[in-house]
Amino acid sequence: MKQIAVFFLFFQMFAVQAFAQQYKYHIVKKGETTQEIARQYNISEETLFKYNPDARRGITPEGKLVVPVNSGSVENVQTSGGDDQQFEIHRVKRKETLFSLSQQYNVSIEAIKKYNKHLYSSELRRGERIRIPKQSAKVEVQTSTPPRSNPLDLSVKEHVVLPQETLYGISRKYNITIADLQRLNPSMENLQPGMVIKVRNGDVEKVVDVEGNLFKYYQVQPQETLFSLTRRFGISRDSLESLNPALTDGLKSGMVLRIPNIELAEGVGEYVVEEYVNLERKINNYETKKLVVMLPFNKNKLVVNDTSNNFPERIKKDQVMQLSLDFYSGVLMAIDSAKAKGISSNVTFLDTEGNPGKVNVLLNTHNFNDVDAVIGPLLQSTVETVARSMENRNIPVISPLTKRETASLNNFLQARPTDEMLSEAMITYVSEHSAGKNLIIIADGSASEKRRRLSSAFPSARVITPSEGGYLNQGQVAGALDKTRPNWVILESSKIGVLSNATSYLNSLADSYKITLLTTDRNKSFESDNISNNHLGKLNFHYPSIDRAFDPEKNRNFIKKYIEKYGVTPSAAAVRGFDVTYDVLLRLASAGNLYESIKKDGTTQYVENKFNYEQRPNGGYINNSVYILAYDRNLNLNVVR
Repeated sequence: MKQIAVFFLFFQMFAVQAFAQQYKYHIVKKGETTQEIARQYNISEETLFKYNPDARRGITPEGKLVVPVNSGSVENVQTSGGDDQQFEIHRVKRKETLFSLSQQYNVSIEAIKKYNKHLYSSELRRGERIRIPKQSAKVEVQTSTPPRSNPLDLSVKEHVVLPQETLYGISRKYNITIADLQRLNPSMENLQPGMVIKVRNGDVEKVVDVEGNLFKYYQVQPQETLFSLTRRFGISRDSLESLNPALTDGLKSGMVLRIPNIELAEGVGEYVVEEYVNLERKINNYETKKLVVMLPFNKNKLVVNDTSNNFPERIKKDQVMQLSLDFYSGVLMAIDSAKAKGISSNVTFLDTEGNPGKVNVLLNTHNFNDVDAVIGPLLQSTVETVARSMENRNIPVISPLTKRETASLNNFLQARPTDEMLSEAMITYVSEHSAGKNLIIIADGSASEKRRRLSSAFPSARVITPSEGGYLNQGQVAGALDKTRPNWVILESSKIGVLSNATSYLNSLADSYKITLLTTDRNKSFESDNISNNHLGKLNFHYPSIDRAFDPEKNRNFIKKYIEKYGVTPSAAAVRGFDVTYDVLLRLASAGNLYESIKKDGTTQYVENKFNYEQRPNGGYINNSVYILAYDRNLNLNVVR
């Protein structure tokens, strides 16, 4: 491992020597901008950023920028009258977005990005100054040389849709996600030949060779992590960061990274990287961890002097109390497991009573000094109140169950992916595996938005809409199926009648056709007794999930210890309590604080849940880890992604 790091360092030094022969330094003058410097050397601003990643965050007088020489003509931006475009300088305030700025200044989002190129690959940051083009001048883009394909070109361009072309095909052509295409074209409904849509090059598979094949450049894709990149390219995190100093501020989608050409290191050594980070092997901080866990135990609803011994019945009837107690039992298991690894903790449990007023009382009367993290409360409104109160002290607040994105709070960690993220993960999965498949979408009126998104993502798919009464036209379904290809049927509905009707009928055809049933939203209606699990198993039912069914073999010790302690098998809430808390304790023990661990460690996985926190554009972090699960004919639930 040490030899590899030395080897890469040697090549980095060698590359700098070669670099000096083809490039030169530019000393930044007072008042100069990156756009002006790019014009001076007849290069694009993005090219300047490519060789100077830190320049995206701003430049200072007397600073040095590396610029390529003799690189040929590139884009020159001029006004129709020959004068330079006029701008207003805007300092970004909290909660401002590109959309709000476009409305405020009456310009398009694209126009703002055009003159602030870093916004193509990163989000607005509070306090930064950006240029807003004034509408007085009409901008024209002139090129002195014909445009050619450039895998590192992050700018938006136009694509004319060809006959029979699909979103999937276009996404593969430019190697970007379907979700990215939809974000670039929010008004796009269905693809039509001749339609002009916006695209952006993401040709990352054909990594560009540079500097005598010593290094390559790679464009970071959405949802990628430092861990996945080290695994993809077989290098250490330290080597990646030494070659890309901008990573100290975190990995961002769209960044262009310099990657060592690993083939040159054959025979020197090999990296073995696990699929998930095992933080138990990285424990180095043995200071006592101070946690606060806030849960709605609702003790105020119990009568202390009640002698009827009916507490168990009351708890069963109070679902919130039962959920809290199950989660609490998992937290205690996590504390014990961490203690067995040498991690001591001081955990305070506070009863929020499910009452915002009580939460405010706790915040005002409890001492939160030196607290490493707060877990809970469970409700969206109350956990936001706590996070807002802790933000000035930079104390991370982990929301274990809420699934709706919160307001802009830098210390907020959402441990559960949103429903939107689950749907997006399923659409991506279908896109990646849809080649050669016959796609059919069955969606009723309650799922009209999902039907629109799916139709946009898969325009060649047949769409079948059940009647208002939930009746499914079986003739339409049979006519849409294909005996020569696998049939992937995406079923979207929250109505039990539609789900029961569709699954039953598809099951009756499963012997004659190869059918796989999928959904982007496995809602509670799928759990109805009217939906046969045997039918779902025969149809190899696929759906996205935040958790997997725990493996009795792999998690035998956890289940055994839980049963020994509580006399019952753990519920989903108990497992969630364990996974969230154990992950927090291990992250605190493997780094100086929780934020540091999030930035340097990849995906972790425990009994049922996995965690990979990404920084949200508006502040805070969210776990983006989603499972794709599938039933087999024996009703075993398997992780397929």
